[in-house]
Amino acid sequence: MKIIVVGGAGGVGRRLTSLLTKSGDHVTGVHRNPAQTAAVEEAGGTSALFDLVEGSTEDLAALLDGHDAVVFSAGAHGTGRDQTTLIDGKGLEKTVDAARQAGVRRFVLVSVFPDAGRDLETNEGFEHYMRVKKAADVYLTATDLDWVVVRPGTLTDAAGTGSVRAGWAVPYGDVPREDVAAFLAAVLHEPRLHHAVVELTGGDVPVDRAVADLLG
Repeated sequence: MKIIVVGGAGGVGRRLTSLLTKSGDHVTGVHRNPAQTAAVEEAGGTSALFDLVEGSTEDLAALLDGHDAVVFSAGAHGTGRDQTTLIDGKGLEKTVDAARQAGVRRFVLVSVFPDAGRDLETNEGFEHYMRVKKAADVYLTATDLDWVVVRPGTLTDAAGTGSVRAGWAVPYGDVPREDVAAFLAAVLHEPRLHHAVVELTGGDVPVDRAVADLLG
């Protein structure tokens, strides 16, 4: 498969790129900071510079053209409410529109678990982030694309276990970025799973079986 990962230099994006390229897929990692080129290439991906804020939908569609699937894993990462709106929100909308223009049907969105951070004292910036992420989910799921929304629990840098808990609704928990990447890779290669919003945490079900179980 030819897969484009928007946010390819991020913690999940790099791990996903490495898994996919090792299995024989071709991955293009989209990022906006030239200093991140090495991170994408070290993971085995092809670097593609694009600014989600300033770039046009048409230019992004040109990047997506010829790919089989797109994964959106970009985020503002705590750089402020405006950036959250522009990247997590408008950036996702731009990518969805570009995918439709380019004829890329398969679209996997890395979102956020609804209960994330609810055991902590939150602030308006966090609440804004949660609202933007939910609106992004709604935007994608209203389209005719072959979409899957994955809502992982709190991401950690712990070593992956190769096992998760996945379902339409599961108890809140943490999940290693490595296991999120493994789950995304399995989803990308299971075309029968589509038009689904999946919650994901650490668990004891091997990733491939967890995806298969979602098919019923």
